[in-house]
Amino acid sequence: MRPIENKTFVLASHNKGKLKEFADLLAPFGYTVRSAAELGLAEPEETGTTFEENAYIKALAAAEATGLPALSDDSGLCVDALDGAPGVYTADWATREDGSRDFMMAMEKTEGKLREKGADTPAKRTGRFVATLCLCFPDGEAEYYRGEAEGHLVWPPRGTDGFGYDPVFQPEGFDITFGEMTAEEKHGWKPGDADALSHRARAFQKFAQARLGSA
Repeated sequence: MRPIENKTFVLASHNKGKLKEFADLLAPFGYTVRSAAELGLAEPEETGTTFEENAYIKALAAAEATGLPALSDDSGLCVDALDGAPGVYTADWATREDGSRDFMMAMEKTEGKLREKGADTPAKRTGRFVATLCLCFPDGEAEYYRGEAEGHLVWPPRGTDGFGYDPVFQPEGFDITFGEMTAEEKHGWKPGDADALSHRARAFQKFAQARLGSA
């Protein structure tokens, strides 16, 4: 497996919520992480139709711009009653005409579509968060790690922690939403733990097992 020299990554994201989660996840491994925002990198247009394609677009742009290996993720909410939507367009559903993001608007849109489908019980409101990590080197070589968290959507939103659609997603086996969980509860995972909880933590767990020498 190709080595990561100097234990330094560029994290190809400008999303503050993601940056915090990745900083928490990488902290135990002694890697230096520099963000695309910190380095003043432009955000490339995400034109892919899969999580893998969009993750690659972001990671490749950061790797080429800096000459360092870049780690990116593309993630989204896939709702079964909506035929997998919003999926790769999860962030787009939260984007206003002025380019700003409003996830309350996005959650209301999702809820409205579920009501149109008559999805009025937890069994009809199932879905999953999906995250795909891409590690890309400056020459374009890439690796992918995918994590999924099953659950169902609730209404009204509950909790003020997390970000994005977290307040309406209740993971399988829990009676609280991601928005009601602390960061440690949501994605806290340490080497030796059997399973992570969140989609991003599960993808990172696979990455850590393959790349960071952690079981």
